[in-house]
Amino acid sequence: MKFGISIFATDYAMHPSQLAREVEARGFESIWFPEHTHIPVRRISPPPGGGELPKHYWHTYDLFVALTAAAMATTRLLVASGICLVVEHDPITTAKQVASLDALSGGRFIFGIGGGWNSEEMANHGTFFKKRWRIMRERVLAMKEIWAKDEAEFHGEYVDFDSILSYPKPVQKPHPPIFMGGFGPRTFERVVEYCDGWAPIAIPPADMGRLVMELRDAAGHAGRDPDEITVTYMSLPGTTPEDIDTLTEAGVERIVFSTPVGGADVVLPALDSYAELAGI
Repeated sequence: MKFGISIFATDYAMHPSQLAREVEARGFESIWFPEHTHIPVRRISPPPGGGELPKHYWHTYDLFVALTAAAMATTRLLVASGICLVVEHDPITTAKQVASLDALSGGRFIFGIGGGWNSEEMANHGTFFKKRWRIMRERVLAMKEIWAKDEAEFHGEYVDFDSILSYPKPVQKPHPPIFMGGFGPRTFERVVEYCDGWAPIAIPPADMGRLVMELRDAAGHAGRDPDEITVTYMSLPGTTPEDIDTLTEAGVERIVFSTPVGGADVVLPALDSYAELAGI
């Protein structure tokens, strides 16, 4: 089992480079940063966990800048978007950011993506909430063309460009692994079409064995090798050793622990606790 850390990289908490060094020093395999470009003041979309939205949602650094800082401060640690809101980004620009980060880090980037929940935030980027999955699909497929080809072009309903030149290309071939976050009725269909893995959150560990088997079945029916698709479990606070055993038996490859946002006095004890739990 591999173990990672997820934390909102914000302007009032530990610096991303310092945080990454501490995560690497404790033997964790990866660090995952979520993103929100902004939070609209007038919002009706409920947050995923209910209640009041914590302030770290609107204090995050730019995702790719923070991940680059983390990558430059470490030598082995994988750096991951957890998740990137693809529907809020231009695909040509995002393809460049992903390729640049993967190149500068020496092939240490994991591209976690998701559809998001904040409809008002997406609207400010010109994305209609109900079309977000179709838009994300085309943007990912377009980025794959850019990463794989010297001269790339894409013609879809939401993404349309003639032949372009765009470098650098990612170090990882054909591109960094793409993980789909979340879980819904069509998640597995999307994972097997254009992703390399699944990264669910807030699913009971006892359910993961059944869900991993369903994902593998979906991959086989789509003509993909089920072993090519891996599962990263984004855990919530309260994970137990028994949960880790259950997730291991379910076929989960990686567990990512959610870490509180704050200074070193808050974050470092949490990292120590998770390292002890993971046995690393």
